[in-house]
Amino acid sequence: MLKIVYPICCGIDVHKKFVVATIGKTNKSGVTEYQTKQFSTFTEDLHRLLDWLKSQSCKHVCMESTGKYWHPVFNILEHDCDVVVANPKYVKGIRGKKTDKKDSIWLCDLHKHGLVPGSFIPPLLIRQVRDLMRYRFKLINFKSSEKNRVQNSLTVSNIMISSVVSDTFGASSMRIINHILDHPDDMDFDVSSMLHGKMKHKTDTIVKSIQGHLTEPQADKMRVCLDHIDSIEKHIADIESVVLKLVQPYMPQIQLILSLPSIKDIFTAISILGEIGIDMSVFVSDKHLCSWAGLTPQNNESAGKKKSVRVSRAGVYIKPLLVQCANAAIKSKKCPYFKIRYDQIKKRRGHKKAIIAIAHKLLICIYHILSKNEPFNEELYNTEIKPKTTYAPQITEEMALRYLKTLGYQIPDKLTHV
Repeated sequence: MLKIVYPICCGIDVHKKFVVATIGKTNKSGVTEYQTKQFSTFTEDLHRLLDWLKSQSCKHVCMESTGKYWHPVFNILEHDCDVVVANPKYVKGIRGKKTDKKDSIWLCDLHKHGLVPGSFIPPLLIRQVRDLMRYRFKLINFKSSEKNRVQNSLTVSNIMISSVVSDTFGASSMRIINHILDHPDDMDFDVSSMLHGKMKHKTDTIVKSIQGHLTEPQADKMRVCLDHIDSIEKHIADIESVVLKLVQPYMPQIQLILSLPSIKDIFTAISILGEIGIDMSVFVSDKHLCSWAGLTPQNNESAGKKKSVRVSRAGVYIKPLLVQCANAAIKSKKCPYFKIRYDQIKKRRGHKKAIIAIAHKLLICIYHILSKNEPFNEELYNTEIKPKTTYAPQITEEMALRYLKTLGYQIPDKLTHV
């Protein structure tokens, strides 16, 4: 018989409109009695659920992370109960024998034996920061999409200014684009007066690149897109001001993360903090954190054969962020360790696997920085710029014979004893 970890526990099957809760009480003989009740997801009914759990002396609760529907239940129970929010793939029931009541009993049975690994749920303030930073990330994506639409309108109108300037939405190029939108028939305007000093020598090339024809529908579309970009930028600024007020208690930890050579923007540090929190004790080790973030190969072995070990899909927000930081880290001259390590891996495995490895290294650094409450120490990562030689400068006879054997040659016994 499996060990009973929680003699009194509850499994909750969560849905949009209602939840089904089952309390299991196990006696000393190992026999479990179940009580099942259904509650709506309105706040009043969720408080009734909490009162029922208290009346049954049940403090250990397990529920499945069903979309966003688990949040209202968790908000009510988190202060009075020890709530485990489980990934659905770890508690999936048997297909064909699945009802709401059976699902709640199944969750209760798994949890009473301690078989459900809980998901990482940070404190309320960190969750609020995480939510706002993820929304900021979405707004930045919307802004990029609108910029692509403006660029598409310029391209189909034969206005190829993007081939000349480094940033189509820079100050100089935007002056030219706005003039074209306001005066579509004026193609002989003075371009040089709109360019800043470093772009003066490109005047003739820019004049040639804007000799296109912007139709009225394309011009209307561009105006809408540019207005939308301005609106999104304002919303991003509003979100950032709210976030900066929220993270004031965590400024020491943010400064520690900013000590890394590849992280210079405070909102990058805040995004990382919002994803992993400040308490590293919730993770067993740095390896556990990296696995949670989807930066380690999976285990997939059967009959002694290893199958695909690609990184998992976990960490959909923190993984791209760390990859961007890794791309910056390999260009840092202040700490050449990441560049050297990247080059070593890239020769064998290619760019993608190498950059994931550097992101993995950065997350390990962040784990130890927050655990020890110390800034990043470059001296610990000082390595020689030139890679160490892996082969002896001279090949001995023994090494030559061993190499020939690996190629399939048969070596006579006389030669092997030379």
